Amino acid sequence: MKRSKWIWLVWAVVLLCYLVPYTLLTDVQAWYGSFLFWTIAGLAVIALNLFITKDFEEHSND
Repeated sequence: MKRSKWIWLVWAVVLLCYLVPYTLLTDVQAWYGSFLFWTIAGLAVIALNLFITKDFEEHSND
């Protein structure tokens, strides 16, 4: 159950990836404005996925 709220946080970051470039970064003409946002968003998703999957374990059929 607690893992699902972290998954919702990933979806919130994905939603921000659609909203921010078309709202807050609309008037930013420099490429590094969006590059910084996409870098931070990408690192946030990677960190969240690592946190969500840290308790996964491999099951073998021995």
